[in-house]
Amino acid sequence: MGCGVGRNLAYLDSGSIGVDHNEASVAVARARGLDAMTVSELFSSDDVTEGSFDAILVAHVLEHMPREAALDLLGRYLPYLRSGGRVFLVCPQERGYASDPTHESFLTGAEMVALARAAGLRAERWRSFPLPRAAGKVFTYNEINVMATKP
Repeated sequence: MGCGVGRNLAYLDSGSIGVDHNEASVAVARARGLDAMTVSELFSSDDVTEGSFDAILVAHVLEHMPREAALDLLGRYLPYLRSGGRVFLVCPQERGYASDPTHESFLTGAEMVALARAAGLRAERWRSFPLPRAAGKVFTYNEINVMATKP
């Protein structure tokens, strides 16, 4: 969710669907040959039913909203994830966060784990990627990653 123009979607398996609220971004993803939908298209699709997805990627989305909105967003999509399905959360570290004026909420690894748990997911730990955590203060593309599972 939050596929944008499909940068990550292009690397996922066939059968993956991208969703974004921005119609222009969805149009670019489709022009690239990717399966992308607007939010309204996804939720009105007959192909999208409870438990129909194996995984959800939420990369560089949650930092654009307050915590309660992030919880609401996750809650809206989680019914479509099968039991045992995984949710992969990705947020920027300090330097990446500061690089975009549309970022609203800086989330630490512990806060991301707590957010996943508050959404009803099992999440144990977070990781720094691709470099150790200290690099996040100077390297724009260092991220915090959390893998969570739907019970």
